[in-house]
Amino acid sequence: MTEQLGYSRFAAHGGDWGSTITEHLARSYGDLLIGIHLTDVPFSHLFEKPEGLSEAEKEFFARTKKWQKEEGAYAMIQGTKPQSLAYGLSDSTVGLAAWLVEKFRTWSDCNGNIETRFTKDELLTNITLYWATETINSSFWLYYDAMNAGAMTWISETIRKWLGSSDVPTGFASFPHDICPPPREWADRFFNIERWTEMPRGGHFAAMEEPELLAEDIRAFFRPLRLSRHS
Repeated sequence: MTEQLGYSRFAAHGGDWGSTITEHLARSYGDLLIGIHLTDVPFSHLFEKPEGLSEAEKEFFARTKKWQKEEGAYAMIQGTKPQSLAYGLSDSTVGLAAWLVEKFRTWSDCNGNIETRFTKDELLTNITLYWATETINSSFWLYYDAMNAGAMTWISETIRKWLGSSDVPTGFASFPHDICPPPREWADRFFNIERWTEMPRGGHFAAMEEPELLAEDIRAFFRPLRLSRHS
């Protein structure tokens, strides 16, 4: 952003793995960011479980544990045996479609009727991108890398957290049907939350499900920061 595109300051937004990337940007380049905007707290924080959890945080951990038991097997497979899974999904369009569409149905605010949120064209386009480019395999490897990162990786990330992300202004848009939406006090432990929005609807795929709501919240959060950082 600074060396190639010439921006002296920039902002970042992310959800799911994007929230992890956005947090890492804040950790490593906090002095260059005017702020960050998230739709979830990166999953890695679930392994920390600090002392003195609030009742809302305890309930959040209980919901997360239940979700991991009922819905989290995909992540374990992708994180432990990605190549075996990739062979099957790269050989079968039906298998690939089932693996992807099930997530759109389960993680969205569709109440079991997926086409209330996504058209067939949107779903088929997403599947075709993976099929035509043969990239379902490579999409798994970040799970494997995360589950097999060495101790030095986590130590260096902890040091970066101390240096960066807790000070960068942060906006948070919480969608009610996302994967286990966290309470604000959980997000406050890791980020400098300056705007917290409880969305009226929407799920995990916020940018596809509720693009207007998400875009407006991003604009509303960054607008005063952009002006203040230029003054």
